[in-house]
This record gives sequence, structure tokens and C-alpha cells, in this order.
Amino acid sequence: MSFDTLGLSDKVVAAVKAVGYTTPTPIQEQAIPHVLARRDVLGLAQTGTGKTASFTLPMLTILEKGRARARMPRTLILEPTRELAAQVQENFDRYGVNHKLTVALLIGGVSFDEQDKKITRGADVLIATPGRLLDHFERGRLLLTGVELLVIDEADRMLDMGFIPDIERIVKLLPQNRQTMLFSATMPAAIGDLAAKFLNDPVRVEVSKPSSTAANITQRLVASGSKPPEKRATLRRLINEAEGLTNAIIFCNRKRDVATLHRSLERHGYSAGALHGDMDQHARLRTLDSFRDGQITLLVASDVAARGLDIPAVSHIFNFDVPTHAEDYVHRIGRTGRAGRSGESLTIVTKPETKYVQAIEKLIGQDIAWSDGGLADVSEEADEAPRRGRGRGKPERAGSRATAGEAGTETGERKPRRSRRRKDEPEVQPAAEESVQPEQAARPERKDRPEPNRQPDGGERRSRRPKRQDDLEDASRAVGFDDHVPAFLLRPVRLPRPVETAEEV
Repeated sequence: MSFDTLGLSDKVVAAVKAVGYTTPTPIQEQAIPHVLARRDVLGLAQTGTGKTASFTLPMLTILEKGRARARMPRTLILEPTRELAAQVQENFDRYGVNHKLTVALLIGGVSFDEQDKKITRGADVLIATPGRLLDHFERGRLLLTGVELLVIDEADRMLDMGFIPDIERIVKLLPQNRQTMLFSATMPAAIGDLAAKFLNDPVRVEVSKPSSTAANITQRLVASGSKPPEKRATLRRLINEAEGLTNAIIFCNRKRDVATLHRSLERHGYSAGALHGDMDQHARLRTLDSFRDGQITLLVASDVAARGLDIPAVSHIFNFDVPTHAEDYVHRIGRTGRAGRSGESLTIVTKPETKYVQAIEKLIGQDIAWSDGGLADVSEEADEAPRRGRGRGKPERAGSRATAGEAGTETGERKPRRSRRRKDEPEVQPAAEESVQPEQAARPERKDRPEPNRQPDGGERRSRRPKRQDDLEDASRAVGFDDHVPAFLLRPVRLPRPVETAEEV
């Protein structure tokens, strides 16, 4: 089947052929006719199968009739992240070269004024993140009563990020007779509730099992120790041993780990960039452009890059951390093996993360093969060694805790540890031939200092406080300044002159 048979307009078909596509993907083949028939659609397909084009192409055909009015967009597309919204805009720019349509992008990190100017002129297509869309609406700069078609993209991600209350509020502002499309790569139970709430008699388009992974992606698990330096060393080994690596995305669970791993890779001479949610929008776009253009080879990212980013030439995916949500694994590895290409995914697993691996295997319905035999090959000494030393996590000094039997087996003889005598034990004097060392013999003995752990009168000291009290009671020792009085204490005190009252005068 070709795009000519799907019912698209001649302008859209010409633009698609100019890009180089001739055969639609299964999700495009099944979804586009229903969208053109103005039916509500629930689309479920694996990542990298062309879901974005399955709604942008029919939307372009529908928008050829009519025109937008000021501050009243005709269609609305909701995206969970700025990168996805910008990517959808690129699709409209690519396939809409033969159309004179206005596309407005409402995302955070960009000036309100520039966005407001586009809305004022009239937008045929409005692509937005929920938060920025509501900001414009609350300022009175946007009306949603003219929206004819609504698309909720990456609906499962919207659910994870807590956007559902905002989406419910936005939907209430839209006309009741709108057309709605909901697309997702995974199908948790909550997505079914959303579909029942937002869609009216939808057509379910499912070209593959929900939450499944593509067969052209090779998946492997790699065992590693739990400590961050061990995991970073494992990652560098995998990068160096990877066959056919052209570029790769490395996923971390936390933003601070993204920054730490990025610095570590740069120190070891790798061409790497970082991408996470705390970066400003311009820096994020520059990093993505550098990765697409091949200026950087490795992209260390959080899950902000796990959804919908279309970078066709990604050859490898490295999961530095096992995702805590099993659905995120499906989206992460979906960044490789796109458009029928082959890809490889390697996940670094520590012993505490095995429970997440089990949840992933249960979700995708298959076992993931281990490299190097699995976690049994990881030494427990490196993974579960007790923390020693006074500092938290500091390594033990060589020989600092060696036993008497171990002392002579390391690097020569060590001096035996001097045992501490209990305070209530009588002091035992060593033998005469052992007690006098050469350097002690040459040192003159002081007669005016009491022997350690002995009182001046020969009795044994029991504790510090009794000794201090004994010193105070001993008249033979000076206490305080003794007979000396400091000069500042001998200065005469000048009293202030009394104030005379009126009666005294």
C-alpha cells in the first residue's frame, strides 16, 4: 500500500514523497483513514513506528479547508515535554511545505511575547505543553472554543508526569463536538480510563502488543557492582567494546547523576553531552542539534529524552540505571532501531536493581539475556564490602586493622599493637632488659614530673576529675595566679560623677 491510497490530499502526498517515504507504516496505514473520517482514535504502537506522522498527515489534509481566527486555534496537540513539542513542529514544517498554515509552539523556557504574537495572528495548529498553554489562557491571551481537533500524544507519559488534572481542565474548555485522538506506546490500566473519559466511541488501532519491544533491537543485561565508580567503569568498558557504535544515548534515573556521569566521560576523553529537565530550553535544543549533527557521540540524558525523540541513526542505548518504572524501559530502548534499523540496548544491573529487571521482563513478556553470566560473576567483596574507617565510605588503610596473625604476612614485620591497660588494673612494669630502649636510655629522666598514670603522691589516678580536685587541695602547687596579681586589676576604679538634681542645686 502507498500513501496515495490513504485518502490524503495531493499536497500532502507530494510532500511525503519529497521527503523520501513511499510506504506507510502499519500504524499510519490503519489510523489515517479513521482520522480523515473524523472518528476518535486510540492509537497503540511501539516507539519508532511513525505515530507522529499518523496524525500530522491527516491533520494537514483537514486544515486545507478553512482558516484560523485571531487567538482561536483550529487544532491543538498536547505534548509532555518541550523536545517532543518542538519535534512535532518540525514534522509540520516538513510535510506542510505546500500549505500556508500557521503553527504556534507554546512551551516553557521561551519568551511569552513571541508566542503571543503568533497566537494573535491566528494559529491553524497549536502545539503546547499543558502548563504553558494554561498560562496563556489565564492571561486572557487565548481562546479554545474554536478547536476542532485535539491530539493527546504520549498519554502514558502525561499520566506519569502528573499532567492529567491539567488535561482534564483543558478538555473542559474545548467544544463538545471536537475530534479527539490519543496515542501511546504503552497501555497501563489508567490509559483505558482516560480513553473512556476523553474519547467518544473511539476506534482502537493497535498494530502490536502494548508495551512490547521491537524485534530488531538486541537487548542485554550487564552485571556491575553497586558503587558509582564501578558502574562508570563498567559503562566505559561497554562503550569501548561496542561493535558498530556510531552514537549512543545513556540514560540515568536522576538529573544529578546525568551531570556527574557527563563530567566523568569528558574527563576520560569521550565526546559527550548532557540533557535533563533543569537545563534551559536553548541549551537543550543546542545539545540535541549537536547530537543529531554528529558533533557529540554520547548523549547522557534523563527520561526527558526517552519519549518520542526521533533521532534515526542512534545505534546503541545504554541504561546506566535500570528504570524504576517498567514502561520507561520500553520508551528508552525505542530510541534505537527506528524505522526498521537494527539497534542494541545494554542495561547495567546491580544487585539492588534486580527487582526492576523482573518487572521489565514481566511487562515485555520475554527474558532479557545476560552478558558474562549475570550477577553471580560480580564479587560480593566489591558489592557488599562493609564500610570501614572513620569516614563514611572511606577505604581502610593498609594494615590499619590487621590482626596479629596477619601482621607478618603483608609487607614485612609490623610493630605489634600496644594494648591499652584498663584504668583499674595495676600497672605492670616490663622486664629490665626489655623496658629500656636505646633512645630511652639516652633521654634524661625528669624528676619533677609524675610518672604517667600515677598521682604525685604515688597513688594511682582513677579519673581526670578526681585528679583536678586533688590538685586544688594540694597546697604545694600553685593554683590560679598564685601570689601574682595582674596589673589591670590594680588600676583604680573611676566612678561616674553623680548627676545633681534641681532640689540639690
